[in-house]
Amino acid sequence: MTDLAKIPVTIVTGFLGAGKTTLIRHLLTNPGGRRLAVLVNEFGTVGVDGEILRGCADESCPEEAILELANGCICCTVADEFIPTMERLLAMARKPDHILIETSGLALPKPLLKAFDWPAIRSRVTVDGVVAVADAQSVAAGQFAPEPGKGAIQHDTPLSEVFGDQMACADLILLSKADLAGAAGLEAARALIAAELPRPVPMLPVVEGAIDPQILLGLGAAAEDDLAQRPSHHDGEEEHEHDDFSTIVVELPEQESAAPLLAAIETLAREQRILRVKGHVAVAGKPMRLLVQAVGARVRSQFDRPWGNAPRASRLVVIAERGDMNERKIRAALTG
Repeated sequence: MTDLAKIPVTIVTGFLGAGKTTLIRHLLTNPGGRRLAVLVNEFGTVGVDGEILRGCADESCPEEAILELANGCICCTVADEFIPTMERLLAMARKPDHILIETSGLALPKPLLKAFDWPAIRSRVTVDGVVAVADAQSVAAGQFAPEPGKGAIQHDTPLSEVFGDQMACADLILLSKADLAGAAGLEAARALIAAELPRPVPMLPVVEGAIDPQILLGLGAAAEDDLAQRPSHHDGEEEHEHDDFSTIVVELPEQESAAPLLAAIETLAREQRILRVKGHVAVAGKPMRLLVQAVGARVRSQFDRPWGNAPRASRLVVIAERGDMNERKIRAALTG
């Protein structure tokens, strides 16, 4: 049984663009009577996800309860950033009933779980559960499959290692973008993930992060006490690196129209194997920011909020495997 004196924490993990922020956004607007707090981590220097979530702030989760750690990986900054930020949340005048942690898409959840044994917080919080979000369409298409070798031998890729660690650590897996995957894609994704799991883990399909909070919050897993059942490719390592992946920020001028830029992002993803593009863009004559979100060649955009008094600065974060990150070509493609 979970110690009722401890504040429960849900860790939301999953690869780049799987739908973690969308899921948390849904929870913020459907808190089930709970006061929530959120800690969101970005791999790049521009905090796009934190901005999105702060737009959902209300009485159940005020803006001061949404904190962000940018330019790094939460599992690598435990002492310097994660623990002090958790202490800030725990010191709030109105303590949260539940804390949500959104890891970056490249973070490994197991080192983060180990951090919950730190003396500063171990008597005050417990990991209620690790929820992994998996893009069902991308899984079914083989994006995270190991590379075949000779015979039956397979070689893990950077993508398959990160994805595998995220799924292996989960207490619940959400198969996101179920509408895009379709019934056959969902079944294929479910089978591919299940074949790699060290233990049975329930999987549920979701669309746009819409799921009853009662399903996600209250798992009572005390995951920090169950590390042995959550194997990682990086077990036994003192620390891990993210040298396999790289990120750049591209500054853009105001766009006369959004369509050419969105087309350029799609073409770039196909030609340069870009994993993720996200950010805000100023479009001439439009008082609202254009939120751009791309996962591979799937590009989505929407006007999310007015610029107000903020500078109309257009910036896109681009993430790719290091070998595919040709900064000159990427900047040229996006800036025309």
